[in-house]
Order: sequence, then C-alpha cells, then structure tokens
Amino acid sequence: MAEDCCSFQLISGDGVLNREGLENFSRTTNLSQRGVSYAVVAIMGPQSGGKSTLLNKLFQTNFRMMDADDGRTQTTQGIWIAKGIGIEPFTIAIDVEGSDSRERGQNGATFEKQSALFALAIADIVIINMWCHDIGREHAASRPLLKTVFEAMTRSFRSSKTSLLFVLRDQTMTPLELLQRLLRQDIERIWAAIAHADVHKRTPLDEFFNVEITALPSYELEEMKFTEQVARLRQRFFLSTSRGGLAGDRKDGQPASGLPLRAQQIWETVKKNKDLDLPPPQVLVATFRCEQIAKEKLSRLKLDETWLAMGEALKSGPVSELGEKLSSILENYLCQYDKEAINYEESIRNENRRKLEAKALKVVRPAYAAMLQHLRSIALKSLQTRLETTVKEASGDGFEAAVDSCCQSRMRKFERGCEDAAIRQVNDWVYLEVNVRESLRRDIETLKSEKKAEYEELIKAQKIKKVSDGAGILVRVGVAASLMAVGCDPVTATAVALAASTSTKRLIDKNI
Repeated sequence: MAEDCCSFQLISGDGVLNREGLENFSRTTNLSQRGVSYAVVAIMGPQSGGKSTLLNKLFQTNFRMMDADDGRTQTTQGIWIAKGIGIEPFTIAIDVEGSDSRERGQNGATFEKQSALFALAIADIVIINMWCHDIGREHAASRPLLKTVFEAMTRSFRSSKTSLLFVLRDQTMTPLELLQRLLRQDIERIWAAIAHADVHKRTPLDEFFNVEITALPSYELEEMKFTEQVARLRQRFFLSTSRGGLAGDRKDGQPASGLPLRAQQIWETVKKNKDLDLPPPQVLVATFRCEQIAKEKLSRLKLDETWLAMGEALKSGPVSELGEKLSSILENYLCQYDKEAINYEESIRNENRRKLEAKALKVVRPAYAAMLQHLRSIALKSLQTRLETTVKEASGDGFEAAVDSCCQSRMRKFERGCEDAAIRQVNDWVYLEVNVRESLRRDIETLKSEKKAEYEELIKAQKIKKVSDGAGILVRVGVAASLMAVGCDPVTATAVALAASTSTKRLIDKNI
C-alpha cells in the first residue's frame, strides 16, 4: 500500500486557514518529532503552468492536476500542503494557487501577494515555475509574479536566505546557459526597480536569495524525457538542508513542532497587512513553545510520584539523601525542557529555563525547609540525651569540656546533614540554613545553661551529703566513746550515738 502524503487545503481561496487540518497533518505525520530536520518547499507560478504536476513528480504527492480536456482553467485554489514521500529530510510541499488566473481576474492581486509573501516567509526553497518562452519578454506572464515575489521579500522577516529554484518549462532549442544568463538579467532589472524605491536600495539580490535555474522539456510532448529529468531534479531535494544542499544556507531553522503555530501567525500577519519586520515569527513561536514546554514540565514535576512520596515522608521525619534525590528529580525535568526546546532561539530558551527552574525550586523549597527543621530537632534531642548522661557521669573540671564537646559534635552533625540536604540547582537558599543554624545555636546555649545549672545543683547536693555524713560519723563516734567511758554498756552507747548522729545530719541538711 502506497504511503499517504496527507495532502489537504491549508488556506482556502477565500483566505481562511484550516487550523484543524493543520493540526491533523501535524499529528498524522509526526511533525513535532522532526526537530529541525525538515524542509519546506513551495511552488509559485502562472496558472496552468504545470505546478501541481511538477510537485507530484518531485515529491510523489497527489495534488490535483489540470485536465487538458477541460481546458486551461484554474485547478489549485488557495494553498495546499502535503508530505513528500521517500525524501530525507522530511519535506513539506506547498502548492500555491497560480497567478494571473482568469477566475480571479483583476481582483486577484491581493491574494497573489498574500500567498507569495506567505510562501516566502515559511518556505526554505521556493520553486518559481515559469514558461521558457517568457525569458526576455517585457510583458511576459512571469514578470508580474517576479515583481510580486521581490516586493514580498523586501517585507519578509526571514533572517536567512531563501533559495529560489527557477524551473523553465517547455525548454526550447536555446541553450540553457543562454537562458540562465537572460533570466538573471531580467531578475536583476526587476530587483533593481523594486529595491530602488525601498530601504534596500543598495542591497544586492544575493543578500536575500540563492538563485538556481534549470529547465525541463514539455510534459505533454516529451513525457518520458520530462520524467527522467524530473527524477534527476528530485535528487537535489535529498539532504536539502545539509551544507551544499538547496537550503544549505538556512540559519534560522525552527523546530518542526512550532511550524503549525508559525504558519498561523504568518498568515494572520499577512492578512492584516502588518509591518512584517516586527515581531519575527521565530520569536513568537519560540516564546510560545518554550513557555508551553516549561509549563508542561512543571506540571509533571508536581505530579511526580517520587517527589510526592518524599513530600509525604517528610511529614513524619527526615528523608535520607534528600538533596541528591531532589536534585536528580529537578535535573530530569530541566533536561527534558532542554531537549525539547534546544532548537528555539537561545535567549528565549534560556529565559524560560530560568523561569522554570525558579518555579520548580519554589515547589520543592518547603521540603528542604522541613528537612532542616528535622535535622535541628534531631540534633537537639540527641544533645539533650547526651548531656543528661554527661551531667551524671562528669565531675570536676571535666564537665565543661564534655559539654562543649557534645555541643560541637551535634552542630557538626547538623551541618553535615545540611550538606546532604543541599540541592545542586540552588545558590540562594543559604539564608534558610543560616536561620535554622542560628536557631539551633540558641537552643543549644539554652540547653547548656540548663544542664550546667542541674550539674551545679547536683555538685552542691553531693557536697552537703559529704559534710552531713562526716559530721554524723564524728557525732556517733564521739557520743559512743563518751558513754562507754562513764561505764555505759556498749549496746546502749551505740544506740544513743546512732540517734545523735541522725539528728545531727538532719540538722545540717535543714540549715545548709
């Protein structure tokens, strides 16, 4: 089964752009997946000059062709589009309604100029299909067309050259070299007349165009020879955007994903007859697409399962390797943005990347802040437990050193935790860590003061106990010895001495 070229009418004869058809064409041909590896070829020329036939032979499309039995009437109305078959890079063929048609008459000039400007603005290669016998004729049918093309080009917004491929139909016995020289002279004269009254007065033609000229025999009289030469011409469209190709000088290649929007914007601008220098369509498309890509990546980040699971886990406690995990998630979506936006204008692409990064960091910032608070709480609890043990174990001058060592150890552990929680894409969240660290320092100082007070009370109690115990012993020994010295029996003396010792200790404890 032959591959479908997906042809459809892009712009009607009344100038209405078929948005639905354009979107369907984009989906069906996977246009958005082509990157900048694609070319757009448009054909222009007088009515009934065999434009559709030539496109069909070159690109295996199925544009409607004129039936000679019906007379030389208008076949193509408006602007049609199709996918070239069997050509790399992906090539889009645009069939433009013929100029100088009887059907449009004198009122057709507006649409002719609009369609010419549209073709020049969107196509990398424009085929000018003209009769060989028109070369050198002052009033030939192709001269108004060339004038229209050049007038349109002086108003166009392309920043790179358009390739003009002149195809001379029904070649005569005149040598091609002579035809080429005569046509170039005609082209230069027409350009000089157009540019003379324009800002491009001293701008040479080759600043705008790469011009190539070829000729074909009559399709009706020499069909086999015509087909053979068209087959050779078809080869020129392979690798057309590579160096040396027909569109090899293209500098502002826009991603294929933006082509539908660009076509709409160009046609709307052309229809309104606006100054076509501002704003450039590549800027409009780049702005729209980069914003669209960034918005889509941010939405995906917010719904990322790994991110949501981390956010949920942080509600109850710290998450190990938080910084690395968050950095990887952010890097993933930023890389996706870079990949999809790589072919758009650099300054616009970078600006939207910065905005995406800022919005993404705003999403994950609460998680980072929560992690810092968890680290602070863990440090405080650990320090409190350790200091309670230190109060019980330490004695003398060693207590102060032990407390300071504990505090420094917990602070270092907190700082290591902050380093692990740090996000690679962040360079202005230092204040968050500083604030939490200072809060932790204050809490540590408060805890140190409390534990020092506890320690001092403990030492005081221990000293009192020693004094009390010592006094009690002295009283007991003294009383017992005195009683036995006066003849009291040992049992009674011991009992009385013990009672005196207990009373003495109570008295000391009460008054010290």
